Amino acid sequence: MLRFALVGCGRIAKRHSELLGFGQIAGAELAAVCDIVPEKAKAIGERFSVPHYTDMDEMMTREKIDAVTVLTESGRHAEHVIRLAKHGRHIIVEKPMALTLDDADRMIAACAENDIRLFVVKQNRFNVPVQKLRGALEAGRFGTLVLGTVRVRWCRTQAYYDQDAWRGTWAFDGGVLTNQASHHVDLLEWMMGDVESVFAKGITALVNVETEDTAVVTLKFKNGALGVIEATTAARPKDLEGSISILGERGTVEIGGFAVNEMKVWNFTEPIAGDDEVLSKFSVNPPNVYGFGHQAYYEHVVDSISNNTKQLVDGLEGRRSLELISAMYESMETGREVLLRFSPNKCRLGMR
Repeated sequence: MLRFALVGCGRIAKRHSELLGFGQIAGAELAAVCDIVPEKAKAIGERFSVPHYTDMDEMMTREKIDAVTVLTESGRHAEHVIRLAKHGRHIIVEKPMALTLDDADRMIAACAENDIRLFVVKQNRFNVPVQKLRGALEAGRFGTLVLGTVRVRWCRTQAYYDQDAWRGTWAFDGGVLTNQASHHVDLLEWMMGDVESVFAKGITALVNVETEDTAVVTLKFKNGALGVIEATTAARPKDLEGSISILGERGTVEIGGFAVNEMKVWNFTEPIAGDDEVLSKFSVNPPNVYGFGHQAYYEHVVDSISNNTKQLVDGLEGRRSLELISAMYESMETGREVLLRFSPNKCRLGMR
């Protein structure tokens, strides 16, 4: 039984603590929680009858911990991961892994130096329809890829951003591309392959924050295909969709729903057995935008640690989508197309 600790007891901690604390992950249990705000740590600790702390080093020293999940503000992920790495326990960090490429590199190095694994949470890769789409791509069913599109049309009002002072800031959060759409950016790159260049525009439409709440991005992939990202938290009055579409010379697939959870289109020029059942079998109805992927993700983490198997999203893979998002912000600031790989110059993400 692997014992997990949580560092950060904010909004997303509810999902992580319920999975671990209610025994929904085979081979894993919640061992302790930590937050610098005593009330937050106490609330989750008492709910699951586990020790709660306000100092992560004290928690890691006093408790028997096998792995620790970092759920703090995005702009503090690097300092917390590097600090925790010294305790020699495997680390899971929520998306995005960091806000600057330099921070991501320092996190990767710290975990390597302490001979521990670094897992970056990309739970949507484990969604049932997403896994089916990935299988079709790996089987070559699309032929030449033509166009990949993701749409994130969610609702985040001013009240959401006012919950915490760090929300919607360049230093600790980033905008819709970094926060809400980062999973979808990762999915698009995972499906379509390496990106050659991006061109992006962003606006702050309906809320009072530093960063963008609405963005559109065009991409050119190294394989010659094109891509489009549409992301907003200005959908009103509620969440509308989180989707991905892949078009190729021999097929088209679209996954919709509000959490990339519902297979909408599954059409191929060369049908195979089982294609007619995909729309009904590969859709789920999650209770919120987090979907069901976190459970499968934790099961993957437990398997990777217990059986020393390859992890799907390590530090280098997490850095890959961060580099792409950084290039989008560089394009917004310069008004120009940005080539990958690049060194950020005007990108404000993570700047303090």
